[in-house]
Amino acid sequence: MCRRLIESGAFAIDGVVHDNPRESLDARGLTFTLDGDLWEYREHVYLLLNKPEGYECSTSPTHHEGVHSLLPLPLAVRGVQPAGRLDHDTTGMLLLSDDGAFLHAMMSPRRHVPKRYVARTKHPVTEAMLQALRDGVLLRDETEPVAATDVTQASSHEIALTITQGKYHQVKRMVAAAGNRVEGLVRTAIGGLPMGDLAMGEWRYLTPEELLLLPYEAPASGK
Repeated sequence: MCRRLIESGAFAIDGVVHDNPRESLDARGLTFTLDGDLWEYREHVYLLLNKPEGYECSTSPTHHEGVHSLLPLPLAVRGVQPAGRLDHDTTGMLLLSDDGAFLHAMMSPRRHVPKRYVARTKHPVTEAMLQALRDGVLLRDETEPVAATDVTQASSHEIALTITQGKYHQVKRMVAAAGNRVEGLVRTAIGGLPMGDLAMGEWRYLTPEELLLLPYEAPASGK
């Protein structure tokens, strides 16, 4: 894909087209245009996406469109991967990168990365339900109870909770085990980094300061 883009004349530096994919360039500090859009070279990219409903976190989606379709072509083709997954009907904060060490740090069960969610429930929230989530509930096919590290009631039919385990469909299964049902789920924070006011379906680069809020130390050359 990248080779075809270069050979097509879509790649230019300072207005000069470079159509030889074998050409050697010093990438440090390089800015270039691709189909007229200005880009800056980055050794690795760290992205924040506000995932809409109806998208799969997969490079090979099966039933719904993939989240990569929400990214510009230069990012989609460089191999960025979601740092964990959200169900197709779950919205909110999704991190993506082409840095394998970053992806491992975000997804490793040993890291216990906190993830914050707001869940809308079918039935009214009760104190018994909140306490069950704090104490720990036993999920089907699990041998040990799983507890949220923090649970608060947001409204009559909403709770905010933080989990660190990252099990399959964990929030939905926990709420079901506590006697209710999730009818809407949004992820609002990962580690110490909140979702912020990024619009639904939009993406942006993480800043170096924001990377410090995650359990990962970016390489000095990363931008």
